[in-house]
Amino acid sequence: MCGRASLTKNEKELENRFGSTFYSEDIERYNPIPNFNIAPGQYFPVITNSDPSHFNIFKWGLVPYWSKDSKNYFNLINARSENIDKNKIFQGAFNTRRCLIPLDGFYEWDKTKKAKQPYRFIKMDREIFSVAGIWESWKDKNGNELFTFSILTVKANEIVGKFHDRMPAILFENEEKIWIDQQIKSEEVKSILKPFPSELMYAYPVSRKLNNVKNNSQDLIVESPEDNIIEQSIF
Repeated sequence: MCGRASLTKNEKELENRFGSTFYSEDIERYNPIPNFNIAPGQYFPVITNSDPSHFNIFKWGLVPYWSKDSKNYFNLINARSENIDKNKIFQGAFNTRRCLIPLDGFYEWDKTKKAKQPYRFIKMDREIFSVAGIWESWKDKNGNELFTFSILTVKANEIVGKFHDRMPAILFENEEKIWIDQQIKSEEVKSILKPFPSELMYAYPVSRKLNNVKNNSQDLIVESPEDNIIEQSIF
């Protein structure tokens, strides 16, 4: 599962990395980045298969187009990749509405302690990466349109598996265009959904202030010295 993440870069850094641009009105309306404590229900930049040259700002938590209302988005923040092509909720989006979700970290918790200790998972090079996602368009009875997305998950690699059995489906750069290419069959794109290599990742403890979703500041991604002294031997 992925239920909290970070994207600490600005729009210019994202544009340089992906070769896609932001709509200025979206930045003015949502101002979604940098975000050190991304949570379900928040708006976030994604790159879709239908508009790959731009970032669009969608809400995290998929609302299928056939839903009667948009209240149950929290239940659909993630989609398991193994059976996504057979799941009636997700299969339509998987076949025709795929997206890239830019991140530079995600969080899991060590729940063995009295106070749950958050850990941040990043690439070893500390660069931006993309996660495979799916998106939907939903309209209310007045015709107002809501765009939402889910993060695809895979079996956890060794480093994430110490805390959870699932992790986001991180893509290599050369897989990103494949993922959002509508001309490539769904069976082929499904083959790139696999655990990211542990040796290319780094995990470290961060402040427990992250536990409160209302906290959102740069100090949340700083390695916690006290906890690191205790825990560093497990990595």
